[in-house]
Amino acid sequence: MSLLDDGDGPRRILILAAHPAPRRSVAGRALRQAARAIDGVTLADLHAEYPRLDIDADREQQRAEAHDVLIFLHPFYWYSTPAILKEWQDIVLEHGWAFGHSGKALTGKIFFSALTAGNPEESYAEDGYNHFTLRQMLTPLEQTADYCGMVYLPPFAFFRAGHAQEDDRLSQHVAEWTGLLTALRDRRLDIEAVRALPLLNGQLKSLTVED
Repeated sequence: MSLLDDGDGPRRILILAAHPAPRRSVAGRALRQAARAIDGVTLADLHAEYPRLDIDADREQQRAEAHDVLIFLHPFYWYSTPAILKEWQDIVLEHGWAFGHSGKALTGKIFFSALTAGNPEESYAEDGYNHFTLRQMLTPLEQTADYCGMVYLPPFAFFRAGHAQEDDRLSQHVAEWTGLLTALRDRRLDIEAVRALPLLNGQLKSLTVED
């Protein structure tokens, strides 16, 4: 079922959450709260831990090594991540650890971005006003994952996040997020199949094996 041969027990999931103003993020806050309630999931609030962006490379490398799945949880700022996640990559993904002849620490780990976006989904297309798909815009993260030997999955996205309180989409998205995390943890997600998708959300039910 899966491309991975990384053991039989539950996967350990590390979520690196980044939002400069988390109290103003209704959708992001809901996703963080849901993740914290799941056994086997570690959620790290990078802005709370490193308010001056003084990231501890040794600590972060040890934390990454202790988990099987790494997720960036963030708002989609200017078609990318908040600055602290770029700083995390610059500081933590060192030669000889993440890449290079002896840099194998992340090999085989699963990685993807879970994000909230202000624009509607249809805007992220060749004929939309953003001109590119969300996955195309995140190509630097995909290439980084590939360069470090990781298994990259497409983004898990919540669109029109600023309108989360005006409709009934958020509760459904949080439920799907919870289902995704538990399926990853319990090895019920068809990794090979989801890798080819433009987005993780929307089709998970058909790609998940029930207990």
